Amino acid sequence: MTRNGRLIAVPYTSIRVSGESRPRLDDGFERIRRELKLPAEFPRAVIDEAEWVAEVPRLPGADRTDLPFITIDPPGSMDLDQALHLEERPGGYRVWYAIADVGAFVRPDGAIDREARERGETVYLPDGRIPLHPPVLSEGAASLLPGATRPAALWCIDLDAEGRTVGADVTRALVRSRERLDYDYVQTAVETGTADGTLRLLAEIGRLRLELERARGGVALPTPERRVVPDGDGYRVVVRRPLESEAWNAQISLLTGMAAATMMLDAEIGLLRVLPPAPDAEVARVRRMADALGVPWASEDSYGEVVHALDPAVPEHAAFLQESMVLLRGADYVAFNGEPPAEAAHAAVAAPYAHVTAPLRRLADRYATEVCLAIAAGEPVPDEVQRVMGGLPERMRATGRRAGAAERACVDLVEAFVLRERVGQTFDAVVIDTEEGRPGGQVQISDPPVVARCDGERLPLGERVRVRLTRADPATREVRFSLA
Repeated sequence: MTRNGRLIAVPYTSIRVSGESRPRLDDGFERIRRELKLPAEFPRAVIDEAEWVAEVPRLPGADRTDLPFITIDPPGSMDLDQALHLEERPGGYRVWYAIADVGAFVRPDGAIDREARERGETVYLPDGRIPLHPPVLSEGAASLLPGATRPAALWCIDLDAEGRTVGADVTRALVRSRERLDYDYVQTAVETGTADGTLRLLAEIGRLRLELERARGGVALPTPERRVVPDGDGYRVVVRRPLESEAWNAQISLLTGMAAATMMLDAEIGLLRVLPPAPDAEVARVRRMADALGVPWASEDSYGEVVHALDPAVPEHAAFLQESMVLLRGADYVAFNGEPPAEAAHAAVAAPYAHVTAPLRRLADRYATEVCLAIAAGEPVPDEVQRVMGGLPERMRATGRRAGAAERACVDLVEAFVLRERVGQTFDAVVIDTEEGRPGGQVQISDPPVVARCDGERLPLGERVRVRLTRADPATREVRFSLA
């Protein structure tokens, strides 16, 4: 579970909550569900329809089960949206990227479709997830599980020797994944020199795409991942730095989303994920912050080039990353049918971009994929897709806010619970955030790994301080410090 905007200056650490405390935390997670009005069980009509369509999907005529696809996901994942197969070709590479074809199962305006529009996206909680689709589909008939033949939206993207896109197409086809791998396995295979085939090319193409991202001014923040995970009979808050293999895999998804956006812009119909450029005044303020913290930022360098070289384990870097995230606020969806939007790019991607690679977990991806399939086939976008598409941006905004609030609340709860008996104790901390004209700010402590509000006048941004814990209340999920 990622903690948006929170940076922990450690490579890997965790907080463990013992099993005897689990019932109290489970009660807290249930309260979060109620407060945020998260969806409960699927209605009977949705389950009935899902069980029926799982047996009678609309299968495509094309068969590409000859391609040896693999999936790369966290251990234990069952809702597998993507499978890939990578090849070398004369003068470059070919990316085969199979995306679970949810449209082969979900009937427009049917019970599953209407329920998915209410849910918007899968919500991940420590004691279980709240899926977008019934598990009989998302973890079964529609999931790209190894050894199973599945309908897919199959992208074929050709790259040149530098990793640039030279052609892209998408069509419906049957596929079969051969293996389900995780990121640790891929990373180890590449580091030990035992990777071959798709895994070797994933590292090769991934690195090329990362270089292209930096060259065009894209931003990939080096922020650690923060999650609450089950641990035997208890829970842990885990903070870990993402592996290179995760970045390589993400580049394949980004590549596909960029190809989809280009396709939709050319056809003047679609659903984009956009992020406007930051205002000049904000960029100037962040540049001043870099200078004050000693973070080098040459006049010719983009923000993406600056953050690429930073290490969140360095206090000044962590503070700059926290402060500079203001430049990446405001991501949104925009639907269009006719003239493309004036602001069609995603500033962090530094290119037009669309969400199309996670339809089992995100509603927008299914609709954007249907648009791309119609465009690639030279057919009109189906009326039922066009009718819904205009309302999707607001739906995705609302459900995205709800999912983010749930994830933050769960981390807040566990942190407050862990620290509840340590009120009055002092900790070493780093000041990572302040606000002009207002006292106080945010500090991060490393043991246990917690970020919280700190009261005090003129907190020294980017410097180490001693802080005293003044509040840790699981009921309100609030943790607060003051300068010691």
